Amino acid sequence: MTYAENLWLFLALLFGIIIVPGMDMLFVLANALTGGRRAGLTATAGIMLGGAVHTLFGAVGVGVLLHWIPSLFTLMLFAGAAYMAWIGLTLIRSAIEVGAVGASTTRSAAVAFRQGAVTCLINPKAYLFVAAVYPQFIKPQYGALWSQALVMGMMTVAMQLCIYGGLALAAGRSRDLLVSNPRATRSIGRAAGVLFVVVAALTAWHGWRG
Repeated sequence: MTYAENLWLFLALLFGIIIVPGMDMLFVLANALTGGRRAGLTATAGIMLGGAVHTLFGAVGVGVLLHWIPSLFTLMLFAGAAYMAWIGLTLIRSAIEVGAVGASTTRSAAVAFRQGAVTCLINPKAYLFVAAVYPQFIKPQYGALWSQALVMGMMTVAMQLCIYGGLALAAGRSRDLLVSNPRATRSIGRAAGVLFVVVAALTAWHGWRG
């Protein structure tokens, strides 16, 4: 797999996990609905900061494994692929539905930013996800680890901005789409699940060949 193909695969996986309705998405919507577009975009910025920190965590973890315990890196790669497949199967079996988006207690842009960052940073599942995914995509044959992490970090925050920022700008319509159309949210979740299973299989196959 070339580096460009690797990045496209990561981008597809990134889109799949961010587009699934979850805590971050609902937090942005709640702020946008009660505080306007500025509050929604500020909450998005906080979540983007959290995404950048997760990228740093993933890059450091991969670097430590490669430097100190290279034999464990391969094990982490296959364990990560198995975890990604499990996430995918869980999403495929799930029936994601979004209830009414409640009011946010946010009173200022600063609070929205801080709460967005904290909400993202204290999510333990995010760190587990990053630990599983990053060994699949950051590899020595693609060059310096820091440059790969920088590109993946930029892709992460850009995707968060596009999806969450877009929801914040069209908060009313976004809320109606998520709340009034449970079939759409279920379809999004299941499509993302299929994507996770496919990416897990591809990365495990390339890891086995490598």
